Amino acid sequence: MLIPRQKTPALALPTVANGAFDLATETSQRGTVVCFYRGLHCPICATYLTELERQTPKFAERGFGTIAISTDGADRAAAMAEKIKASQLRIAYDLSLQQAREWGLYLSAGRGKTSIGIEEPELFSEPGVFILREDQTLYYGSVQTMPFVRPHFADFMGALDFTTANDYPARGEFTGEV
Repeated sequence: MLIPRQKTPALALPTVANGAFDLATETSQRGTVVCFYRGLHCPICATYLTELERQTPKFAERGFGTIAISTDGADRAAAMAEKIKASQLRIAYDLSLQQAREWGLYLSAGRGKTSIGIEEPELFSEPGVFILREDQTLYYGSVQTMPFVRPHFADFMGALDFTTANDYPARGEFTGEV
């Protein structure tokens, strides 16, 4: 389990159009929004990533980079980038199932073709959204067992403005005995 205020696992992956991504060398002033998505087969992911693409400049205004990551290979990731018309959002691929587990993501087994007629992979990760500080520590995390009811990126803007103005700490960091 990832713990707020603790360093997150290493994350270095290829991207569709932006070269290699390596969390250890990210240069965003305040941190990175990491959005794990299920893959090309998921129509909800396409809608969600379209919104993240639209909100990426607003995150950048607040000092945050953005990246969307899946267990898909290069071809499917490129198809997703094209589908959502990604021009600002980085799309990374080839997340291993082991890496997905290290990030606390749930894994699912494919069940054939989805409602949009695309075959699910044999195994893939379910969604998760993380906000990481510039030192790679976890500030916010949300993981899901299903593709439905995800956090809205527009809601993050007010939260980031508030947390910045009030120097609000990451919460959920207590690991002692209860």
